Amino acid sequence: MSATLAPPPRPPRVLPGFSLSLGFTVSYLSLLVLIPLAAVALRAAGQPLESFWQAAASPRVLASYRLSFGMALAAAAINSVFGLLLAWSLTRYRFPGKRLVDALVDLPFALPTAVAGIALTALYAGNGWLGRYLEPLGVKVAFGPLGVLVALIFIGLPFVVRTVQPVLEDLESELEEAAACLGARRWQIFRHVILPTLQPALLTGFALAFARAVGEYGSVIFIAGNVPMVSEITPLMIISKLEQFDYAGAAAIASVMLAASFLLLLAINGLQFWSARRHGRAGGAR
Repeated sequence: MSATLAPPPRPPRVLPGFSLSLGFTVSYLSLLVLIPLAAVALRAAGQPLESFWQAAASPRVLASYRLSFGMALAAAAINSVFGLLLAWSLTRYRFPGKRLVDALVDLPFALPTAVAGIALTALYAGNGWLGRYLEPLGVKVAFGPLGVLVALIFIGLPFVVRTVQPVLEDLESELEEAAACLGARRWQIFRHVILPTLQPALLTGFALAFARAVGEYGSVIFIAGNVPMVSEITPLMIISKLEQFDYAGAAAIASVMLAASFLLLLAINGLQFWSARRHGRAGGAR
């Protein structure tokens, strides 16, 4: 008679009460995120297609889509470059006032967005400290699309810096030294050793900066000028619909913005996953 084998013991769980913790987390996330987003989608889907299209695809709203998403992508791309440079300087070099600069990076997090908008407008207006020198050169920042870009760069920079900085701090210097001993130049070391390690974090910072910029309202509303078809952002169009008690129109615009943001973030996260998997395989092959 063959003896029955006992099932292997289950490994102990790290956190006790996993089911309760998971249920609380899902409930909390549903109340704060899933249910409000679903309510917007259901409110938009509950209206006739003609009225939905009229509210979400009018020429004025389409112009706001182009401005909001275009400037958000441009600001996130600019922040990816200069945020990397700033994180590199804070991590690799010592200079006077380094701690002050490191603290100032978080200023857009703590500063109210309306205060940021007023400060940027006062700085770049025609009679501002910088605007008085830029406008005679033909560069009009305040009350135009360029002002929207400046405001989105201001509020999105910390996301890139704080995402890339820990990865740079944990980067092993032995890899760079080994590449230098093998005859690699500085650009080759950065391109083939440092950048593949930073790429997932850089894409994450880009996604966070983009997501923050798409829905920004407070800091943009003062410096944009809000000229129809020129410098009106999509959140302003939603606020305008709400002030007119056109809740169906506001839900239609919000649902389009929500869908576009979700698709763009999904594409960025897919690219990040592909990049991490590709470089992980390359590292394993080496």
